Amino acid sequence: MLGAATKRSAAGEGEPMAADQPTGATSSEPVTKATRGAKTIEVRDVDLYYGDFHAVEGVTMTIAPNKVTALIGSSGCGKTTFLRSLNRMHELTPRARVEGHVSLDGEDVYAKGVDPVEVRRLIGMVFQQPNPFPTMSIYDNVAAGLNLNSSRVPKSRKDEVVERALRGAHLWEEVKDRLDKPGSSLSGGQQQRLCIARATAVEPEVLLMDEPCSALDPLATLAIEDLISELKNRYTIVIVTHNMQQAARASDVTAFFNLDATGKPGHLVEVGATDQMFTNPTEKQTEDYVSGRFG
Repeated sequence: MLGAATKRSAAGEGEPMAADQPTGATSSEPVTKATRGAKTIEVRDVDLYYGDFHAVEGVTMTIAPNKVTALIGSSGCGKTTFLRSLNRMHELTPRARVEGHVSLDGEDVYAKGVDPVEVRRLIGMVFQQPNPFPTMSIYDNVAAGLNLNSSRVPKSRKDEVVERALRGAHLWEEVKDRLDKPGSSLSGGQQQRLCIARATAVEPEVLLMDEPCSALDPLATLAIEDLISELKNRYTIVIVTHNMQQAARASDVTAFFNLDATGKPGHLVEVGATDQMFTNPTEKQTEDYVSGRFG
């Protein structure tokens, strides 16, 4: 998949897409449970560094498809660093490096010859602060990824993809009559849903979300959580959150990260079904964290 997608990109835009390849942004078929399967991420013995600083050590876990996996833990324990390593954004930081293995449905995302840009298309990211492109319209914000991935998307097809992405983000009815207005003119909650629409327009297989509700009010937060619950029918979702109530409400699986002391690397303490993690965790430090004794 990753290697094939990279070869397809290198072969040129004029070649037809093979039937067994991931559906691209130019597909006119609706994204449904029946036509799209989520992917599994396997992480094995991952260590993350910033130069000589060992930020995260020894993470091994499986991120299941069609589920929301929440990463929780106190500030500085490496949750976001780990999240960014899943789609190779960690390596964009100067002197950052990754050791270990991260695979998407069995294919090593760090393998030689795999295009990191293609990895980031297949494993999309939604950031903590809503970040619509300020000089672009609502329409162009959603279509931005299509323009980067293919210069030959017909306008009619692009219209279909933009509408589908906005409907999927529960934003279409609110913006359909002002698609030419700046994305920055929307409210904070609408901007975050716009960013989710932009991420899903290129049809990724995984969505990573770094505290997507931290800058939003309670009503906008609830709207995003409801949206996440629906999106898991189509994607594998990993979310970083400091909000324990949100993790309990919105996730199926919870992974608790911690660090032994300031300056020490963060590590995965335990991972399990969210209900179990919040009511009967295996590790005492997990119980202490979810019950508010520290963090």
